[in-house]
Amino acid sequence: MGKTNHTGPIKLLKKPSPDLWVSKIPFGLGKIKPHHIRDTMKVVWENRDNLPYATRILTKGVCDGCALGVQGLQDQTLQGPHLCTTRLNVLRLNTMSAMKENVVHADIEDLRKMSSTELRKLGRIPYPLIRRPGENRFRRLSWNEAMETIATKMKALDPKQFAFYLTSRGITNESYYTAGKIARFLGTNNIDNASRICHSPSKTALNRSLGIGASSCNYKDWIGTDVLVFWGSVAANNQPVSTKYMYAAKRKGTKIIIINPYHEPSMDNYWIPSIAESALFGTKIADDVYQVNIGGDIAFMHGIMKHWFEMEDVTPGSAIDFDFINEHVNGYKELKDKAISYEWEQLVQSSGIPKERMIELAELLAKSNSAVFVWSMGLTQHRFGTDNISQVANLAMLRGFIGRENCGVMPIRGHSGVQGSGEMGADPFVLPGGSMNEQNRKRVGDIWGFDIPDWQGDIVGVSLENALLPEDHERKLKLYYMSGGNFLETMPNPDFVKECLENMDIRVHQDIIFNTSTFVDAKEAVIVLPAMTRYEQPGGGTSTSTERMVYFSPEIKGPRIEEARPEWEIYVDLAKRVKPDDTHLVDFKDAYAIRDEIAKAAPNYNGIQHLKNSGDVFQWGGAWLCEDGVCPTPDGKGNLIPIELPELRKPEGHFYVTTRRGKQFNSMIYSDTDPFNDADRYDVLMNMEDGEKHQINEGDAIVVYNHHGTFNGRAKFVSLKSGNIEVHWPEGNALIPKGVYEEHAGIPEYNTAVIVEKAETYYAHKDTKYVEKRVEELETEMS
Repeated sequence: MGKTNHTGPIKLLKKPSPDLWVSKIPFGLGKIKPHHIRDTMKVVWENRDNLPYATRILTKGVCDGCALGVQGLQDQTLQGPHLCTTRLNVLRLNTMSAMKENVVHADIEDLRKMSSTELRKLGRIPYPLIRRPGENRFRRLSWNEAMETIATKMKALDPKQFAFYLTSRGITNESYYTAGKIARFLGTNNIDNASRICHSPSKTALNRSLGIGASSCNYKDWIGTDVLVFWGSVAANNQPVSTKYMYAAKRKGTKIIIINPYHEPSMDNYWIPSIAESALFGTKIADDVYQVNIGGDIAFMHGIMKHWFEMEDVTPGSAIDFDFINEHVNGYKELKDKAISYEWEQLVQSSGIPKERMIELAELLAKSNSAVFVWSMGLTQHRFGTDNISQVANLAMLRGFIGRENCGVMPIRGHSGVQGSGEMGADPFVLPGGSMNEQNRKRVGDIWGFDIPDWQGDIVGVSLENALLPEDHERKLKLYYMSGGNFLETMPNPDFVKECLENMDIRVHQDIIFNTSTFVDAKEAVIVLPAMTRYEQPGGGTSTSTERMVYFSPEIKGPRIEEARPEWEIYVDLAKRVKPDDTHLVDFKDAYAIRDEIAKAAPNYNGIQHLKNSGDVFQWGGAWLCEDGVCPTPDGKGNLIPIELPELRKPEGHFYVTTRRGKQFNSMIYSDTDPFNDADRYDVLMNMEDGEKHQINEGDAIVVYNHHGTFNGRAKFVSLKSGNIEVHWPEGNALIPKGVYEEHAGIPEYNTAVIVEKAETYYAHKDTKYVEKRVEELETEMS
């Protein structure tokens, strides 16, 4: 898809740059910031029983943290060692020994009292387990008994009545691919993965706008671009190694722009532990911050484009790259008509950004020869997430920031396994090498040797809801096979999710540790299967980074959980038992055989079959997708898409709420306090002026509520856009509506309108109709 290859890592400038220092006080003493040295020592202590193995994982394995793609201690962007606390925090999952028997078989009520953080520290799942209705503890069973129980149930069901789900917990491309193939072999298209609830709108939008489903550029393109924009992304917290790239970019003169409702401290100043200068004095990251309303990004982008079109009316060629547009883009007139149709007052009200500030950013981008747009879940987790991302693509195409050095669009991934999940076909809309259309079904079916079901599979949220369908419904979900994942802590409305989980006949939890969802009852059985980590997988495994680098991670010598098995091998075992007469169609002998088949089924991954040794890596698609403006669309052109201004539906006097991450990795929480702002997990982040308006003081006990649920917390005043509040995820999920999905990509909505009151006011009226009346007013005004 591109003719230019990635040129490998570059050197950092070594001469200090005092103008970027946060403070001359060494190590940021006295400031609220992470304590990297202390945290590293804590990790060493936690892994003291397996330090040699932990060291080999860090120096030989591919990081199972975020999707930056650190291989050993090196990457493809900058020379020198890279190590972050995110990777160190998840290290213990790989070095823990098995749980003791008295823990595995403890009373279920005692286990239910534990948080996922506490459960994670108990150790690895040692062997297969089962718990049936009425039993108050798990019983051990053999692998044969476990697999026969699952296979027998599957044989009795319509394939539409069972489903598969794969999280991004260090899972390899080999496991995703095998799961996708096995699901179709067993007759179901009900298979989904963790990207559904994080970046599914990115893939959907980029495909319709540019014909691609991944980042169009590399991390190296950050370094030296004129402008680097982080839109709804707190990369310093979620992908900490990226701060080294930001540092390198700043040293090259790049302006870094942050667009987020909350002026995130970690994106303002950061102490990068692997750069001596930054570790001592910190680094100023943000050049400017635009505090947009939650959900106001489309309006903000319309404002930028509106000013560009106004600039063109005065001075043609001053804002739009017409050479690029005329040769490589469709839909210019339609987009222009849409953008100029909105009045400035509408755009200001929706975005929360003054007209002057929108013009300011518009002119900065118009004067820039290059820019990279980076985003994360601040843009995707909306009921209009796909439109958000297509709007970003619109900006990039209008300026010609596509398909060349220091330019591009990048959905930055939060987990090392998640980019490959859809590309391997563990997705209801996707098969290896393309979409679930008739042509691709036939192509892949010919490779696999069997017909692929042609009915539309369900996304994860709908699969859960299908457990509540009438017993005789053809899509009544009766068996859910999950590799990792904890829907109680990742999906909106946990009480509803629990009800869904309880209404399945059999749930299979294939995992390395217990989590809170493991202990939810099921009608017939809850079965737990012990899985290997990526570092234990015989023959090694591969993962795909945000920038499309496919890395080989070798099997690493060390202690093993005796009965744990490679995830892909468990799927093959199941398939053989359900369809014993056709086992030759799915009988992979080893991981090398899987990679050989991936290379045939997914043409972009041709080259994966040659990855066999530590350090092996290749990048599919070349350095830049859509290189020189040529897109992999039917006509080779990108598509400008007119985007409607969404109705935010926030009644006057109420708040819009979104969720945020603290000291955590995905849903795994590592500290009750955020090291960047000192916020507690139950602090409600809000604007000081909003607090004063509602007679709320900092530290006051407050209640946030709507008709979906209630959240009890304390007010914490931060630099947050007025009219918006933020709560931590997953603690605040009770406020988020169930069953609301983005129409194109199926991502759940993680934002909604709420009422905020002092706890004393809320509870003083709890026994009256006051609260119900206020919620009714909220819903009436929203509709």
